Amino acid sequence: MPISLIAVDIDGTLLDSHGKIPTTNRDAIREALAANIEIVLVTGRTFHHAKPIAEAISERLVLILNNGALVKRLNGETLAQRPLNRKIAREIVTETRSMRQGAALIFDRNDSRQYLFERIDWSNPNRHHYYTKNKKFMTEIEPLEKALTEDPLQISFNGSVVDMRRLEKYLRSFLIAQHVTITRTEYEDKDFTLLDVTSKNCSKGTALSSWSSMLGVDRSEVMAVGDNLNDRDMLEFAAWPIVMANAVPELKARGWPMTRKHDEGGLADAIRSIALTNS
Repeated sequence: MPISLIAVDIDGTLLDSHGKIPTTNRDAIREALAANIEIVLVTGRTFHHAKPIAEAISERLVLILNNGALVKRLNGETLAQRPLNRKIAREIVTETRSMRQGAALIFDRNDSRQYLFERIDWSNPNRHHYYTKNKKFMTEIEPLEKALTEDPLQISFNGSVVDMRRLEKYLRSFLIAQHVTITRTEYEDKDFTLLDVTSKNCSKGTALSSWSSMLGVDRSEVMAVGDNLNDRDMLEFAAWPIVMANAVPELKARGWPMTRKHDEGGLADAIRSIALTNS
């Protein structure tokens, strides 16, 4: 079957290790669009954090955001969302306070109330750049429970690899864990992990499946490219899963086809050698 839709992760896949879009990746995506292949960027990022990346490539791109909780066009139009019940969110925020340094609630808003946080140390080198670049969309509020006037898209935690693995284990010990999805995105070389809580059965994979159905595209026509733990579900959904050479060991162990590293134009190679030759 020809490939009609390509799902592309952003960090570690589309972007290089400096957080830039290699020219070869941008050009390959534009070539795919010209060949009438739909492209969707699928990311754990929020809208304000992903939008500039997509705008640098093409206004035709659709964004699956917040690890599957939100789907938007670049003009801000919301196409789909899977919010987290605020009562569940309140319990998680309250019960984890002794186990964490900080937390954030993320909403589908285009102002400073999009990212509401509590007790996050933004001087940390792994966090400082994000805060400096995106602070106009962010507001500190304590206690964080005060922000739960409506259902959020997700709860977001971040910290060291060890701390976030411990927090994930703690979260999964709750009975409430059966009502949510817990997603870990890990960067061992930086000793930094993102831990996200979204609604039950909400992931990059389920969002990609729903979006494919809306487009009338069968999974046999879907290619997905990723590098981290939060990409696993979308790679499992796609008939054409491609793993970056810089991917975490857990993905490499699955035996999926592998392309070159993000610093070597691996995404462009995959698009040109697989998608464009099977479209």
